[in-house]
Amino acid sequence: MLTIPMTDHKDETIGVLQLINRKRSGNTRLTDPDDFAKEVIPYSQGQVDLVCALAGQAAVSIENSQLYEDIERLFEGFVRASVTAIEQRDPTTFGHSGRVASMTVALAETVDRDKDGQYRNVSFTREEVREIRYAGLLHDFGKVGVREQVLVKAKKLYPPDLSLVRQRYAFIRRTTESDFHRMRADYLEQHGHAGYEQFVRQLKEEHQQRLAELDSFMELVFQSNEPTVLPEGSFEHLLHYADTYYEDLEGKRQPYLTDDEVRFLSIRKGSLDESERLEIESHVTHTYRFLLQIPWTKELQFIPNIAYGHHEKLDGTGYPRRVRGDQIPIQTRMMTIADIFDALTASDRPYKRAVPTPRAIDILSHETKAGMLDPDLFELFINAKVYERASETGEPIR
Repeated sequence: MLTIPMTDHKDETIGVLQLINRKRSGNTRLTDPDDFAKEVIPYSQGQVDLVCALAGQAAVSIENSQLYEDIERLFEGFVRASVTAIEQRDPTTFGHSGRVASMTVALAETVDRDKDGQYRNVSFTREEVREIRYAGLLHDFGKVGVREQVLVKAKKLYPPDLSLVRQRYAFIRRTTESDFHRMRADYLEQHGHAGYEQFVRQLKEEHQQRLAELDSFMELVFQSNEPTVLPEGSFEHLLHYADTYYEDLEGKRQPYLTDDEVRFLSIRKGSLDESERLEIESHVTHTYRFLLQIPWTKELQFIPNIAYGHHEKLDGTGYPRRVRGDQIPIQTRMMTIADIFDALTASDRPYKRAVPTPRAIDILSHETKAGMLDPDLFELFINAKVYERASETGEPIR
């Protein structure tokens, strides 16, 4: 028996190379002790040296394999930690990155199997699918560079701003109540009880009408403060209150609604104004710049480009570069469909309600017909029911 330890660069034993029963004739079978005594001979020094060299090469191969596995585990941990960092900034989007990665990978596998459509000649290697998965998991990492108050903005007004409007309303209402009682007292002081009942009756009617108008004002603010998924709403009434004034404690005339409050409450889609929307959109560029800092292997080198375009549209209406058609990689086009579907159907968030799957498909279909999304990929997405491949926990499906 010849047993040689396999040692790594730290001189630690990571395995053993063992040879048993060197024979005079390579084809001889050892069936009894006599055969052993006749055929088995010692290993020569040359053979020992040769096996030692082989053991060294085997040790290097094993160490490289272990090192590769360690690097893969390390990178997988880094990716998961990055996704956790994203979702802690906005806990309401928990699982989004995992679901997008799952659906995009599932759509890539569907494209791989399709033999009749536009992409019948397109196929993805195991490494390319892995590249797609990592791009899906990290596509929103740039949100760490967006202000948290903008990222999680649930209504059109920030909570402190809405609180100011409420306090203003309460002050005006209390002032109105005070004016009502003061006018009653002034009448009695100036006219006594003559005609008092008729005066109070009319005063009460005007007072109730005034309070009703104030309540309508606050109700309009609450209604206008709610974001919408699609553009809708008419906000002309808000302009009326920008030109309606009250007197503050110092006797200065102040508007019911400031210009900024009217501007925010008049947002026609979602909860963000133009500057906030641009700040949110900047997360794509932040993601791209972050991913460029990672020394990707050759097999994963296109991850930054895949993630960079996930908000681009085929007709050039997307962002941030407004690229068109074939300028957008197929991997990115697949991710865009998955990203929009999950954004629409994800569980209720403070700034939007979940859209039922049929309604989400209708919205995606509308964007596809408008030339924004790839029609062939969308057809595969629907026909193969790729959207069902997203797990409940948001973990990517292997």
